[in-house]
Amino acid sequence: MIATRRPHYRYASSLIFFLIASSTALADTVALKANLQPSSEVPPRVSKGHGILDASLDTDTKVLTWSASYAELSGPVTMAHFHGPAPVGQNAKVQVPVDKHALASPMKGQATLTDQQVTDLMTGQWYFNIHTQENPTGEIRGQVMPAN
Repeated sequence: MIATRRPHYRYASSLIFFLIASSTALADTVALKANLQPSSEVPPRVSKGHGILDASLDTDTKVLTWSASYAELSGPVTMAHFHGPAPVGQNAKVQVPVDKHALASPMKGQATLTDQQVTDLMTGQWYFNIHTQENPTGEIRGQVMPAN
């Protein structure tokens, strides 16, 4: 009777190992979005500029990947950043800068975040800001939130 059970135990332990290995290999990826507008700047700006940020966060590796498109700004982009922690209507320090060589639309990049940065980002406490020479503190801005 013991001999007939052993193959089942081996099968069960192999299946359990496979399920554990599979679940740890699959990380959660969270889609994030921000609608970039001059009215979201603090204080609000007068500009025809607008844009959109699409990003994703791999919760296992803590890698944030983004693409930001913009149009109709007052001039060339001088810099862009993720800022936080701050709710809508408040300013905060830079958390992740966009490489100065990657400012053309669409801006693309990635960064590895700290645990605290992940927490702040996932609770809606980060915003994305695009700066121009005419608007050195920012021309368009949007709060980064889960896309769904």
